[in-house]
Amino acid sequence: MISPTDETVIETIRDVGLVRPEQIEAARRRAKDDGIGVLDALIDDGIVSKMEVLKTVAMQLGMDVVVLADVEIAPEIIALVPADIARRYKVMPVVSDENTLKVAMSDPFDIETLDSLRYVLKRNVEGMVAAPDEIAIAIDHYYGREEMTVEDMLSKGEKAESVLTGVEGAEEGEEDAPIIKLVHLIILEAQRSRASDIHLEPMEKRFRIRYRIDGVLHEIENPPKRLQPAVLSRLKLMAGMKISEKRVPQDGRIAVNVGGEDLDLRVSSVPASHGESIVMRLLSKKGLDLGLPKLGFFSDDQATFERLIASPDGILLITGPTGSGKTTTLYAVLNSLNRPDRKIITVEDPVEYQLSGINQVSVRADIGMDFPLVLKAMMRQAPNIIMVGEIRDPETAEIAITAALTGHLVFSTLHTNDAPSAVPRLLDIGVEPFLLASSLRATMAQRLVRVICEKCKAEAMPSDLELRLLGDQADQFKNAKVYAGKGCNACVQTGYKGRKGIFEIFIINDEVKRMIYKRVSADEIMERARAMGMRTLREDGIRKVLAGITTLSEVLSAG
Repeated sequence: MISPTDETVIETIRDVGLVRPEQIEAARRRAKDDGIGVLDALIDDGIVSKMEVLKTVAMQLGMDVVVLADVEIAPEIIALVPADIARRYKVMPVVSDENTLKVAMSDPFDIETLDSLRYVLKRNVEGMVAAPDEIAIAIDHYYGREEMTVEDMLSKGEKAESVLTGVEGAEEGEEDAPIIKLVHLIILEAQRSRASDIHLEPMEKRFRIRYRIDGVLHEIENPPKRLQPAVLSRLKLMAGMKISEKRVPQDGRIAVNVGGEDLDLRVSSVPASHGESIVMRLLSKKGLDLGLPKLGFFSDDQATFERLIASPDGILLITGPTGSGKTTTLYAVLNSLNRPDRKIITVEDPVEYQLSGINQVSVRADIGMDFPLVLKAMMRQAPNIIMVGEIRDPETAEIAITAALTGHLVFSTLHTNDAPSAVPRLLDIGVEPFLLASSLRATMAQRLVRVICEKCKAEAMPSDLELRLLGDQADQFKNAKVYAGKGCNACVQTGYKGRKGIFEIFIINDEVKRMIYKRVSADEIMERARAMGMRTLREDGIRKVLAGITTLSEVLSAG
């Protein structure tokens, strides 16, 4: 990330108090196990952010730090650095006087780049520090994008009959076939936009393409309807599907490099009324940001959660609907617990991200390798920690509980709307009360809310409707400041960038165990949980609105 050595930077951020010595030592151990740099381990675990490191080092070196989104750069400054030079060296000209040009760069130690720029530009050049993603956005904004977008391609005549030269059976070597370019651009634009999914949906009179960004679908320029068969066939070919089979659903995978990043695309094809609907899930091979602090916990909830996952045995359940971030939370937990002296095994359907040092098994229903079968086999592998992707049936629940009662720490997910409802749900599917009371340590419900974009964040007022929907909780907003994003290039004009969780943690204590024995209703358990001080999802969301992290509309729509 930064040169000349990690140790120089680590010493600097330690001296200014960004990290503690014990955090550095823990990062050294993880770095050795995972084969990564110590600084990378500190950043991956959420101990310190990359921008914090850059700012601290820049200040120590006497360099300025610039937020490019807050700066309007004059055309005459842009003209001082040709586009190809800006892209090659990943720099952005910011200010200039008669003697010196200052450029934004992400690595304050990169003296070689400054020397090269002085030679190429024939003038004195000094560096300022900016985040690498801000530099990339600024280069695209001021110089124009280097690569054509989907919209560009469709508006420049390449949407005409010539596009169809990329026929259904196009081979990998035909790099210049327009249909191959179009498919590549669809994936590239999704990656640039931080999309998690691409939806290609044949309608009666149009071929709709949408990206899911931060959980919300956004429609892009639609290709002509006549290109639908060629585009879908190209994707099926890339995913290893049968191109001629259009009557039954198919699944496949695509490994592709776009924008310098390796992506793994999970592809699903389903026959629909006007053609095959294809959805592609984008999974970056860089993996997830797996530090617990990055999930969105406030410090009190994080301390509670860290105490729960440090239990020697028992079950911890994460609950919520599909798309609420349960799997991401489980991966973050496993990553934080992953040490050389522990054996961790997961059973998933399917394995989404590869975690270094963890044994991950994918369910294969087509050959009879389902959750119960894999779980039974896992028990003979003598693991310390087990992760079950989802508890779906009585047999899976029974095996997971048996594992917890025999000294294993078990993590899994369940589809319930709130944390206390997990208890009656497990009883309903046939788990015996005495087994559940003895094994369950806690349940945690979660939802994802979009985070206000820091580049266009501004004060806002809650609407009358939002306050009415809050009911008695509206009193908290009488004199409070709330914020919203206005929309800018950094957030694709949405006002939001990224997502974090809101959480509801329900701890199973002796009183709750007695309620489990009595098989009390979900309403009674919820009432007791509230009396015990459990903070609901909405209450945690309101805290995050008041902290300026998200908006009331996001919290209200999350439930």
